Amino acid sequence: MEEFRRTYSRLCKESGAEPQETVLQQMHQLPQGRLDLATQSLTVDTCRALGKLLQKEALLTELILSDCMLSEEGAVLLLQGLCVNTIVRFLDLKGNNLRASGAEALAKLLRQNKSIQSLTLEWNSLGTWEEAFAAFCGALAANGALRQLDLRNNQITHKGAEELALALKSNTSLQQLDLRWNHIGLLGGRALVNCLPSNRTLWKLELAGNSIPGDILRAVEQAMDHNQDRQTAFRESQARAHVLSKEVRHLREEKSKQFLDLMETIDRQREEMVRSSKASAARVGQLQEALNERHSIINALKAKLQMAEAALALSEQKAQDLGELLATAEQEQRSLAQRQAKEHRLEQQEAAERESKLLRDLSAASEKNLLLQNQVDELERKVKSQQDQLFLTRQELTSTAAELKMRAVQAEERLELEKKRSRQSLEDAEHLRFKEVEHMTRHLEESERAMQERVQRLEAARLSLEEQQHLAHLEEKLRLLAQARDEAQSACLQQKQVVADAQARASQFGRQVESLRRRLEELQQELSNKDQEKVAEVTRVRLELQEQNGRLQAELTAQEALKEKAAALERQLKVIASDHREALLDRESENASLREKLRLKQAEIARIRDEEAQRASFLQNAVLAYVQGSPLRTLSPQK
Repeated sequence: MEEFRRTYSRLCKESGAEPQETVLQQMHQLPQGRLDLATQSLTVDTCRALGKLLQKEALLTELILSDCMLSEEGAVLLLQGLCVNTIVRFLDLKGNNLRASGAEALAKLLRQNKSIQSLTLEWNSLGTWEEAFAAFCGALAANGALRQLDLRNNQITHKGAEELALALKSNTSLQQLDLRWNHIGLLGGRALVNCLPSNRTLWKLELAGNSIPGDILRAVEQAMDHNQDRQTAFRESQARAHVLSKEVRHLREEKSKQFLDLMETIDRQREEMVRSSKASAARVGQLQEALNERHSIINALKAKLQMAEAALALSEQKAQDLGELLATAEQEQRSLAQRQAKEHRLEQQEAAERESKLLRDLSAASEKNLLLQNQVDELERKVKSQQDQLFLTRQELTSTAAELKMRAVQAEERLELEKKRSRQSLEDAEHLRFKEVEHMTRHLEESERAMQERVQRLEAARLSLEEQQHLAHLEEKLRLLAQARDEAQSACLQQKQVVADAQARASQFGRQVESLRRRLEELQQELSNKDQEKVAEVTRVRLELQEQNGRLQAELTAQEALKEKAAALERQLKVIASDHREALLDRESENASLREKLRLKQAEIARIRDEEAQRASFLQNAVLAYVQGSPLRTLSPQK
């Protein structure tokens, strides 16, 4: 506000005038955004500086200039500055005796300014100049920002009221209009009543102190109540539509978030499946390598067995050579054979027993080799079956992945269908509601127009009846004068005849008055009937509005049902996701069990390998012991 004071002082000095101290004091004491110069006498220079300042000022929202005794030139300068202002919302020009030039400046302000929403013009003289006030009304008709207008005590006549009525027919923003304590009268009140059906935004119109009949005031009150009900219904419908749009937008955002989360989980599951398939493939490769190693070990064992058989064949060949040497030795040393026959037979028996034992050991070793071969074959078959099982598990994994993809696509399609259905149902409901509202508004406008026409006809009939009653009253006065004249001129027979004629006409007028009185009672009865019909029509319209509210409630329940359907779909998606997780867990448990089986097989193969190595070592030790401990070796000649 200090910057505002400095700017005001600078503009006053530039124009060659001193700033008013009272204005500076008010500027120093005022709060932010509000300038109150009420009851301050503003000069033309001050108004010029304030007008220039208001063209650039962006902080003031309220400007109060009531009872400032503004001159015509000062008011014009101030209003010219406000024409380009876009910040001021409240303007108070009460008690400034604005006249023709002020009304024209106000008309220019209303045409150019788009920010002022409240304008107070109480205790001015705008209605005295009809052309200027007509220009003001024309600008009011074109204005689309003003919400409240105060025109109390502005000497507005019925012609000014007619101009205001024309402006109200075109205006679409004014909501409150105060016309109290003017000179509108009966004709102005009728003009205002006739314009109200065309205006749907004005919900408060004050007409007290304007010599307007009570029926017109009641009609104005009914029209204002109707507009107020319409505004409340419109605001409620807008609020409901806004709430519904917010809920739909929130549901869409939630659905999109849930869909994105579902897609992320599916992608993660796919990545996990790819990683698990890669890990299983690597494990299968490792198992294949382990099997190849076991095959090589078995081949080495087979080679060792072949070497043992070759050693046995060599030992047999050595035994045959030793037999031949024994035969030659027997031929050469028969003498020694007789002495050692017993020992020789015993040694032969022992050798035979040893040979039979060795043969039995060889047969047992061959049987064991056959058993080991059978076990190796069985292990190969088991490995093949495990490979087949792994292949089947891979196929099942691929099939489950494809099925999950299909389910996800189906779920997406269902979601899109549900979204389209809900959107179509909302659009149909909105279209039906809009049609019903238009139909009701047209019906109400037609009924109001018909009622206004009936009221106008009845008003014309009432005026004609009042004129006839006035004529009857004049005739009664004439009759009294005739009686006085008869009393004064009792001797004149002609005057007596005139008096008799006047009496006959008076009786005829009395009959006419009686008939007119009966007609007036009938018209009053018709008015009461029309009022009852209007009340019935209003109750019917209220019932229809209640039915519309019921239909809107039904639409809300339908939307809640759609929300429940969406929640059910979400639950289905959650169930599908849980099933998918359970399937993955089952697959992981199966993989773990297969890994455990492979580990057991590896342990069994290692155990078999150890047993075979022990048996081979035992066999080798037995063969070496047999070869080293054979009696034939002791009997062989020394080379």
